This record gives sequence, C-alpha cells and structure tokens, in this order.
Amino acid sequence: MTPVAPGAGRPRRLLVINPNTNGAVTMQIREAALAVAPPGTEIEVVNPAHGPFAIETPLDRTEAVPNVVSLIEARRDEGFDGYVLACFDDIGVEEARKLVPVPVVSMFGAAIARGAETGGRFAIITTVESAVAGIEHLAAAYGVAHLCTVRAAGIGVAETAARTPLAEARLIAAIERAMVEDRAAAIVLGSGALTGRADALAKRFGIPFIDGLTAAVVSADGGPGS
Repeated sequence: MTPVAPGAGRPRRLLVINPNTNGAVTMQIREAALAVAPPGTEIEVVNPAHGPFAIETPLDRTEAVPNVVSLIEARRDEGFDGYVLACFDDIGVEEARKLVPVPVVSMFGAAIARGAETGGRFAIITTVESAVAGIEHLAAAYGVAHLCTVRAAGIGVAETAARTPLAEARLIAAIERAMVEDRAAAIVLGSGALTGRADALAKRFGIPFIDGLTAAVVSADGGPGS
C-alpha cells in the first residue's frame, strides 16, 4: 500500500481507538467524538478485534497494549492526521507515538489539562478501585497530583457503560463525596465508559464536568490543548 500523506488536499481524519473490545463503549465513544468533531473533520472510531472486554487490572492493561499497537501498525499508512487513545490509563500512548509522525493524544492528558484550567481543585472519578493507583501515578507524572484527587465509583466498566441502577447510584455517590470531602470545584470523568455524560452531570451538580474523550478529540484536531 502506498502511504497517504496526512492532510494532502482532503478533510482532516482522526482515528479514535477504544483499547477494550466492548462494543457498547465503542459506540458511546463514537457518538461523543462525532458530536464534537469540527466541520471538515472525519472521525473513525474502532476497537481491537481481540483483547480484554474491560480494562480494570494491571493484567488487562498489559494485554491491551500490543493489540492497540498492532491496530495502529496495520493502519498507519492510511493518512490519518491524528490518533486519540480513548482510555484513561494512557494505554499504548508512548508506543503509538513512536510509530506515527502525527499527534497521538492521550485522553488522560487532554482531560487533566482542562481540569487544571478550571483554576481550582478537581477530582477524577473512575470506575474500579484497582484503577486508582495507576491514575494517581499518571497524575504525578503529568505534574498535577497536587491539584486533584482520584476516586472510584466501585463498579465495573461494562456496568458503568450500561448505566445500571447500581452503577448510577455509585457514580452519583462518588461525585457527591468528591464535592464535599475533596472540595472539588470540577470533575474529570476518568473512564471511556463515562464518555458523553459531562453535560448532563454538569447541569445536575452545577460544577464543570470534563469528558476526556471530547477534550482529546478537540486537541487532536488542533483545538485548545493540542
């Protein structure tokens, strides 16, 4: 295949990758990404054919990385102008940046940049407790650990995406604790399973909610934070 030069007389094209194989999560990500795509930008949203259905443990993360890398390797000559990795654990981000000459945007990086821009403390709300340590490590690596706290709703990725009654109750409880106990002035939604929820939650609670996926898409397309 002859490589296609990015941006060569055609619309901008972004490839958004959900590192897990949960089709419901991929669909949520697709809807949210298309909703914020600027005119003239084409977005394709995919997930690997194989790998963990949910990324909740270190073993899941280890298994997911080569699948994401293989997907990018298979498609890197298709002329994408940028890639968004739609997982809050920076899965495959560094590996992808070594493979392609165009921006690879971290969902985590885009989200916490917006969180820091709010000017106050913010909380990252994620799904399972096992994700907290990894997110705290990333927050330290990005230099924002002093600005944020990390809380888990205590429910799995699949249940969160499905918005089961238990998942919704635990999400709301985690947000309320973050606002009261952590004095969070903004909330970063720390999972691809929470994509598309920011506007409705902001209206409910009256503080900013930041969707990492939409922040990453805007950044990858050359918007703020790119």
